Amino acid sequence: MEYAIFLAALGITVLELSEAFASALGIYATTRDPMSFASVSLGIAVIFVPTVFLGGAIAQLPLVAVRIVAATLLLYFGIRLTKSARRAFLKIRKGVHVEEKERGLFATGFSIGAIEAFEAAIVLVALLPNGFYSAITGLLAGVFLVLAGTYVLRGQVRRMKGPYIKVFVAALLLAFSTFWYLETLRSLPDLILVPLFALYAALVTWYAKHMAQKVPEPSNT
Repeated sequence: MEYAIFLAALGITVLELSEAFASALGIYATTRDPMSFASVSLGIAVIFVPTVFLGGAIAQLPLVAVRIVAATLLLYFGIRLTKSARRAFLKIRKGVHVEEKERGLFATGFSIGAIEAFEAAIVLVALLPNGFYSAITGLLAGVFLVLAGTYVLRGQVRRMKGPYIKVFVAALLLAFSTFWYLETLRSLPDLILVPLFALYAALVTWYAKHMAQKVPEPSNT
């Protein structure tokens, strides 16, 4: 066992997949459908399986193009979910409770899983030739840790209700979209996702509530 390679593979896997499954939890909170986790997992598998068997071939894919496609998809669904949050606040204002299914979020989950796994795969490709067993063990251990953490948090997410869930997911998608657009220009630390998420959460909340308040109350006469 090459412990340095093991820890490197473990670290990059946990780092990237944590972001992917955080998105899966957000999508699950909106859709209440366990397939949210399956869509993210499928996106990860589509990248990780070829990485293990094909090695350096995965690194030849144009990362910029992958990021732009994923960012555009997330931008579309982020904007759509922002409008859905506005409708949810409007229904609360009118005293109406209607669950609204969001279509297309599973494709978004697949995209997030694939891009996060792709970024991890770039590092894994460099580790595999230097210690195949150690890198694979680190990869599998990382996947197990993230899945276990996601399962624990799943119970908490199930208790979340209301339009704020839509605000959370919309802000998450828009933050990832902006991050990947910016990364096509220059490399950025993942920590920038935190202020981006906070910014979009504030903006989406303001938009959803403000636009809902602008709709006139129905007349009783």
